[in-house]
Amino acid sequence: MKAFAIALLLIASPVLAEPPTPPDVPLSNPVQEQRAKAVMAELRCLTCQNQSIADSNAAQAQAMRMEVRERIAAGEEPEAVRAFFVERYGDWVSFVPPAREDTALLWAAPLLFLGIGVALVARRFRR
Repeated sequence: MKAFAIALLLIASPVLAEPPTPPDVPLSNPVQEQRAKAVMAELRCLTCQNQSIADSNAAQAQAMRMEVRERIAAGEEPEAVRAFFVERYGDWVSFVPPAREDTALLWAAPLLFLGIGVALVARRFRR
């Protein structure tokens, strides 16, 4: 009996862990839906971390998608919607980090590593 109760808990726990989310209802205006999807593709899911909210099935991503659609339907511009999420969750929520002084290394790192790689290959072939 004890084993049955433990097995039941193990089977039921994933189902009970996350509340059901309402269905994803697209906007009736196709232009607004396209704008909303563009914004969703640029915002990072806070639960999944490496998926956009458009691709994630997490409840947090669902709530963020609903918020994006509500704001776009209310007439907000996509830049204002992105700015809202960045203000609320920080720069990390955006897949496109802002070009600022404190993110200069982030933007320069690919060129820096490319330069180091070219220098190493050139040095190797000189020998």
